[in-house]
Amino acid sequence: MRARATHALVGFSKGLVADLDRLLPPASVVVLEEADVIVARDVRRRLSPFRCVASLLEMPIHDEVDTTRLLRAAGGPGDIGIVLPAVEYGVVAAAALAEAWQLRGAGTEAARILRDKEALRRHAGTAGLPQPRWRVATGPADVTAFRASHGRCVLKPTGRQASLGVRVVSEHDDVAAAWSQSAGVDESRMRARFTTPVRYLVEEYLEGPEVSVECLVDDGAVRFVNVTAKVVHTGPWPVELGHVVPAALPADVTATVVELTTRLATTVGFGSGVLHAEWILVGGVDPHLVECAARLPGDSIDELIDLAYGGSITADLVGLLGGAGVADRSSPSRGAAIRFLTCPPGVVADVSGIDVAERSEGVHQVAVTAKPGSTVAPLTSSWERVGHVIATGPTGPDAEDRAARAAALIAVSTR
Repeated sequence: MRARATHALVGFSKGLVADLDRLLPPASVVVLEEADVIVARDVRRRLSPFRCVASLLEMPIHDEVDTTRLLRAAGGPGDIGIVLPAVEYGVVAAAALAEAWQLRGAGTEAARILRDKEALRRHAGTAGLPQPRWRVATGPADVTAFRASHGRCVLKPTGRQASLGVRVVSEHDDVAAAWSQSAGVDESRMRARFTTPVRYLVEEYLEGPEVSVECLVDDGAVRFVNVTAKVVHTGPWPVELGHVVPAALPADVTATVVELTTRLATTVGFGSGVLHAEWILVGGVDPHLVECAARLPGDSIDELIDLAYGGSITADLVGLLGGAGVADRSSPSRGAAIRFLTCPPGVVADVSGIDVAERSEGVHQVAVTAKPGSTVAPLTSSWERVGHVIATGPTGPDAEDRAARAAALIAVSTR
């Protein structure tokens, strides 16, 4: 590694870099990112305020099939002792680097299974983990045939992020149009141009609330676990609109979903790191696996965990990968919730209510990305949300209510 740093961050995440900037000394982090993404996201400029960053290196981190080019370009670890995946598209690269450098990490094969929804479905079937019925889809005909047998279904890419391209196909939907919509989503700013073609699955649509399980895994053993409840947009695009920590579930349901996540970690051979597993509770009690990421959760769930439990899950992850173990935070002391803001598509005419929302009970943070004159696209993925409100309360439901009340005070009008 051509840098005198101690930590390698695989992929660019401004939020994670900001967390590390509070935790680590100056010039201790080297960031690895694809050349295309560095240009498209203006990464060099956006990293400049952070003292912890020693350098930014162009590396082929998006080739998840063959990591030999990455390992050859990276060379030896130098002073690097910890490798962190910053984004979904850096999970396999981070695992491969850690494995090659004999550092703690997920393990390359485990990372590949968790990054590929088809591979994860095949593994879950072998491991006896409950999941929806599914098949590979190569075109609209496969979706039509599956829907004829199973009714309403879900079309999804096998390797995207942020719900991108995930489309619910209902009984009377035009399947060809749904396929075109799912396949037509664009993420060119986040992905290298050389990446492999997108593959698709079609899955049984399951009814029930959604939750996610976040856990820190130390050499195969789960050391910290949290369950997050989700609010999901109803309609053809199941975009997540809110999260609540901790989820207010019956104790037996919590125990079951945690046990299943632990079994998933064990059966894929996950080594050390963090997992973010998503489940649908069929009938409110029966968990079925949606997907699982081997990285810190997005959508500010990590911040909600910190607010609810105290401490820092990022600091815990860094300590775990460095061999220092995990702080003991077995139960939350309060609830925390985020509610995302949406608005009709169009050109933003006016934004109001931010000041009032910020003064609302329990509000921790208000952020609105929509500005007058900016254009808002239809809500098809997480990227089209226009802001959020984070709030805390004595319990998860209290925090959820406060976040929802404050979010309702903000109006984003479009024309």
